Formats: sequence, structure tokens, C-alpha cells
Amino acid sequence: MIVGLLRSLSAKVPSAVPRIALTMKPQVIFVLGGPGAGKGTQCTKIVEHYGYTHLSAGDLLRYERKRPDSEFGQLIDSYIKEGRIVPVEITINLLRKAMEKTMTENENKFRFLIDGFPRNLDNFEGWTRDMDGKADVKFVLFFDCSNEVCIDRCLERGKSSGRTDDNRESLNKRLIETFLQCTRPIIEQYERQGKVRTIDASHSVDEVFNNVKKILDKEG
Repeated sequence: MIVGLLRSLSAKVPSAVPRIALTMKPQVIFVLGGPGAGKGTQCTKIVEHYGYTHLSAGDLLRYERKRPDSEFGQLIDSYIKEGRIVPVEITINLLRKAMEKTMTENENKFRFLIDGFPRNLDNFEGWTRDMDGKADVKFVLFFDCSNEVCIDRCLERGKSSGRTDDNRESLNKRLIETFLQCTRPIIEQYERQGKVRTIDASHSVDEVFNNVKKILDKEG
């Protein structure tokens, strides 16, 4: 069944994804870091202080996964439970629709934090292919944190989040198979372009945000 859904995705998503026909191109900051690095927490504070719109790739996928009439909910569910990356066509479709909706409702809301994307080479190439000339990537905000701290934070979060992927087995897969093997090379690629701003995420929330503010006050 999953193979059939992937074939359906390949056939249908490109024609179903609307083009952003707006006067202002989205201005994007990619927010990357391992699970538990504090991306969501810091994005919330950035939104409060700087007026960005926060789009979490993971949250969009989880919402779509639960949507009763979603054609790809089962596929997304399978990938998330296994700690694997959802096909890029689905993720870009959701991100593009969310940006278009935001900018259509308020033309001044054109600055976006995209959290948890791109997570591998396929994501990077998909974004470049589908969004080239349609959105400007300002830089990558990379929250750097040790594996041990990330896992401890996620296990604590899992006590109240209800997320099925906040368990040690899924976390190890996400850190080792997904983040270290797949996302790190993307960060390195953006570093070669001079587009990475690295934050030590092992400190307290307020300490980390103080360092974020220094970057955004200068470049954001």
C-alpha cells in the first residue's frame, strides 16, 4: 500500500501544489538542530519579539497525518514512527501552502522561520527545484547541541507531549540515522555558502535567546 501511495504522490503532488502568485517573495530562515535542541522554543520567542511566522515542518506533517481525509496520512504516520524522513514532495507542498495562506491573509507577513527543514539532500534539492526564485533563504539558524542533552530533553518532553516519536528508540534513529547522517551534510553545504549562523543550544532558554537576538538584530 505504501508503494502505491508513493506512486500516487509522485503523480499528483506537483500539479496540486499552487504557485505563490504574490508581489513579495517569502523571506525564509531555516531553523535546524537535533531533536530536543530547542528549535520550537526559540522560534516561539523569535515570533514574539520579531514578528516572524513560524512554520514547523514536523508540526505540519503531524497535523496532516491526523487529518481524517488526508490521502497521505498513513504514509506520513509510517515514516514518523520509523524515524524516517517523509518524502520531500509532501513536505514542500505543506510548507508552500502555509506560506501562501499566511501572505494572502496579511501581505506584511512575509518573513518565515521554517523549523526542521531541509533535513537531507532530497529536501535540499526539492526546495531548490520547486522554490528557486519563489522564496529567498536568508540563512540557516543552527542550534548545536550534544546527543545526550537532546535525548534527555526529548524524553522529558515525551512525558507530556503525547508524541509517539519521543521515545529512546525513535530518538536514536532520528539523531544517528536522520540528523547526523542526513542533516549535518546539508548544514555543511550551507556553511560553504556562508549561510549558517550557529548557536550553542546547550545553555538555558534565555541564554540561547540572547545569542539569537544578537544575530537577528544584525541580520534579521
